[in-house]
Amino acid sequence: MSDIDATGTTGKLIRYAHLRWLVRILRHPSAVLLLVQLIGLLLYPFIEHTRPARALFGAFGVLVLCLAIAMVQRTPGRAWVSAAIAVPAVLFNVLDLTLGLPGLKPWWAALESLFYFYAAICLIRYMLADRRATSDELFAAGATFTLLVWAFTYLFVLCQTLQPGCFAAAVNPDAPRSWTELLFLSFALMSSTGIGDVIPVTVHARAVASLEMFVGVMYMALVVSRLIGLTLLRKGE
Repeated sequence: MSDIDATGTTGKLIRYAHLRWLVRILRHPSAVLLLVQLIGLLLYPFIEHTRPARALFGAFGVLVLCLAIAMVQRTPGRAWVSAAIAVPAVLFNVLDLTLGLPGLKPWWAALESLFYFYAAICLIRYMLADRRATSDELFAAGATFTLLVWAFTYLFVLCQTLQPGCFAAAVNPDAPRSWTELLFLSFALMSSTGIGDVIPVTVHARAVASLEMFVGVMYMALVVSRLIGLTLLRKGE
């Protein structure tokens, strides 16, 4: 075999490998969504106090929203409903960040929370509609968990905007809580781990926190346990 033929064969193999990876990504979009959410979780603490970096993270958030919309398109949810919620949420967020309009903050927080709740509900319907647990549905279980965490985090942002001082912490208890702190609180409540130094101190904030604890317990009991049961049932066949 000549060097030209060998080079051509190698190129075909590389293109075939890239195509296989693309097919895997298209078959498991839930895994991509989960990975993007976890990358954002690790990235945001480094950039949340700088305006240019926050603008970059805003673009990153748009990517997450687009991935979530793509997931909704594969589920019984309607893509146009997702877009109708996501577009004004992103627009209000960008205007608040670039023009310094604090009056927009409760609006984009409420819309982003609503969008993540809608996407999570659509993914839950997607997982419950099948009687066999596929690989993508297992990834969807993790992605749905993060979507619910993000949804409640934005709901906490809304609470703090409408009722300043509704959250306290061991460090600077009177200061407004950052998005990362509220995200940490949301993870602690959704997972029922009970760890964390951020606590709700008003009746309204505690009501929302109690609701998240209830949602977390019911999600584990109804959705995750069902997927585990279907997985064990498939292995026993």
